[in-house]
Parts: sequence; structure tokens; C-alpha cells
Amino acid sequence: MDIEAVRTFVAVADSGRFQEAAVELRVTQQAVSKRVASLERALGVTLFVRTARGARLTPDGQAFLPHAQEVLRTVERAAASVRPGERVLRVDVLGRRSAPALALRGFHRSRPGTDLDVVTLTHANVTTAIGAVLSGEVDATFRAVPAGELPEGISAERVLDDPLQLVVGPDHPLAAAASLTPAELTGHRIWIPGIRPGTEWGAYYDELTEAFDLRIDAIGPDFGPEALMDSLAGSAALATLVGSRDSYVWPAAHRLRRIPVEGPTPVYPYSFLYRTADRHPVLAALRGHLVRARPAPPADAWTPSWGPARA
Repeated sequence: MDIEAVRTFVAVADSGRFQEAAVELRVTQQAVSKRVASLERALGVTLFVRTARGARLTPDGQAFLPHAQEVLRTVERAAASVRPGERVLRVDVLGRRSAPALALRGFHRSRPGTDLDVVTLTHANVTTAIGAVLSGEVDATFRAVPAGELPEGISAERVLDDPLQLVVGPDHPLAAAASLTPAELTGHRIWIPGIRPGTEWGAYYDELTEAFDLRIDAIGPDFGPEALMDSLAGSAALATLVGSRDSYVWPAAHRLRRIPVEGPTPVYPYSFLYRTADRHPVLAALRGHLVRARPAPPADAWTPSWGPARA
């Protein structure tokens, strides 16, 4: 479909006259007529009834108008997405309720007029996420990054060490604990559906399992956090691990407990990865905010051996 023909159709519909549309678009009235006729041929319908007083939309024209207007808005958004100084900053997070997503919400609260496009790359691991940053699909991503494995053109800053917490239902034998050591989790089934081999979070939980002799499994389909919390509420055997800064909501009747894990405190080490040459003005502001807001890690923090040192 010819976008200029669609633009011309909308201009005629707005003004009600071919001549006024021609003035607005800075073309001849003949060009306007040709574009509309071409669009009508492409669609196989008549869009306007021509009268001595101007042009009136037919029923087909009325049905097409809102879609044509949305097409033009989409085209403008597409152009703005790559226009220097105008496009929205695109940032990838692992989940909408994850600690990085909450950090982005904090940044937006401090700069409420800032446009952000918060995305979750489907089935991405750290390698594919970095590829998306290099290609410009996104401007930045939050990932746990193996030390010394960044390709040229990518910079990273350690911005968040998120301590883990155990979540259990009211009938679980650990539900009354004020805090737990990793050793006290041994023998209990920790269910984290959605862990995929070859991902950095899969590598993290593999090493956590080995380091503390834990029983972590990802058996069964991942129906999302709501379904997981429903399962925990009705079980005396299941538990899961979440980040202390992850935001989860469940019905009060579930009576779930979030219990800190300490001595040592396993933390998930998020780094902020971005294209070194990216000069988007919001990117610099976001980096500064993340560094200033970076919480101090626990004194007894445990991180995987492959993670980078904290700056």
C-alpha cells in the first residue's frame, strides 16, 4: 500500500476538499486525485463521493479512515524510533517484575517526562542480548555477565546485586523462619520453572546448586509467576527463590512468606550492558542514575565464580 496515497486520503477526509488537501500536502489537485484513485483501485472500493461542495466519505471510506490514521501514526513512530535525538530509549529486562524493571521505574519517577521502551527479549541469553545491543535492536540490557567475555563495542557496569529470598506457603516446614542459611535449604525442593540451559541464569543456579548442595529443579511448564505462587500456597513441600527486589503480588489468602537467605547471602549480579558508541542522551542519564542508586551489596554476598568483580 502506498503510504503517500494513505496520507493523501486522510488529508482529504480531514478537509473535505481535494483542493485544500493539495495545498496542505504541497502538491497539485491532480496529484491528489490520482493518489486517491490509486488507493481506491488497490482496495477495490470507493472511498469518497465527489460533489460540487467537496468530497464526502462513503461507508467504506468511513470504515477505512481510523485504520489509515493508525497507519500514519505507526509510520511516524517508526521514523522517530531511529531519528537522532527523537527515538525512545529501548532497554531489555529479564522480566517485568524483576529488580532491573523496578530500577527503571525508579529512574522514570525521577524523570517523569522521559520516554522509555522497556522490552523483554524472547528466549534471549546473554549472548543474544548482547547481539541485540550491538545491532541496535535495543540500547541496553541488564544481564549477569561472565568476566572478560564482552565483545568489542560493548561496555558494562555492575549496577545491582540482588539478594535471594525463599518463598514458601504457610504449611511449609520453613515458613516460620525469620531468615535461613543456604545450608538450611538442603533437602528441600526448590522449584524454579523456566530455567533454560545455556542461559546465564541457568549457569547461576547450576553453580548455586553445586556450592550449597541444593535441590533446584525446573520440571514442568512455566505458566508464569501467578501460577507458581498459586502452587506454593497449596503445597507443604514446594519453595522457590526470588530476588529481594523483584516485585511479586499474590492474594492475601495465599499467606506466602518471603524469607531472606543469609550467611552467606546469594546475590544475583546484574550488570548494565550498552553500546559504547551509543550517544542517546537518555542513556547517559540512566547510567548515572543506576550508579548513584546502586545499593551496597551484603557484606557476606555470594556470587558465582564466573561473574565480574564489582566496580
